[in-house]
Amino acid sequence: MLILTRDEERDLPGALASVAGLAGPQPDDVHVLDSHSTDRTVALARAAGAHVTQRAFDNYAAHRNFGFSLPFRYPWLLILDADERATSALCAEMQRRTATASAEISGFRLRRRDFLFGTWLKHAQLTPLYIRLVRPERSRWTRSINEVLEVDGPIAELEEPLDHFPFSKGLAHWVDKHNRYSSMEARLIYSQSGLQQPSLRTALRDPDFHTRRQHQKALFYRLPGRPAIKWSYMMFVRGALLDGRAGIAYATLQSFYEYLIVLKTKELRSQAPPVDLP
Repeated sequence: MLILTRDEERDLPGALASVAGLAGPQPDDVHVLDSHSTDRTVALARAAGAHVTQRAFDNYAAHRNFGFSLPFRYPWLLILDADERATSALCAEMQRRTATASAEISGFRLRRRDFLFGTWLKHAQLTPLYIRLVRPERSRWTRSINEVLEVDGPIAELEEPLDHFPFSKGLAHWVDKHNRYSSMEARLIYSQSGLQQPSLRTALRDPDFHTRRQHQKALFYRLPGRPAIKWSYMMFVRGALLDGRAGIAYATLQSFYEYLIVLKTKELRSQAPPVDLP
């Protein structure tokens, strides 16, 4: 198992406890890749028996790809964030499925359940499907922010969910994190290092979920009025209203995040040096 951390003393113990015994009675293949935490994260990880490696963070894809190079003992790797919890049913299913998986299977996709105010954002959540159980030698991350996991080979499906608590540290922490994310997204858009020729056909019909999402995101960034479009889509198409006040709050926060990306991209473009005309 691999968990990336930076100042996760609040959430890490719960993540580790949720997968206790997954690979056996001893946590002999749990690795924590830490970005030089200043709190008790490292001490808590070591106390739980995890192997700790520290590395300065550069970008999400590079950092996660470094994690794949750690000396794992077993062929299957569970990728977990500190604010995620594997249910006991999911742990049992992963053990059962990996024990019988054919050599051709390279990974497993599962459904993640995001929570706000104790409510599962069943309708508001934009991206519920994630590949989190992989053969690391066949896997690599791309995109420096909101990274995408690419796996070489067939992907199977898991039925049991993974629970995610993105607001476990409070709304202020979520806003602060997404303020940083929006700056990184704006720089990515400004530098035009994203997908250059997105296809509507691929966005709608490609059999791979992550490929569809990549093209959908690239097309979405070209639309005017993105924050309002995103809010309306989440509220009335996805049905965030059905999730009650938590769904409405989440749709509004996501639209605010989108608006920050729009404004910061405009700011970068306005600061660009003028082109000398002949």
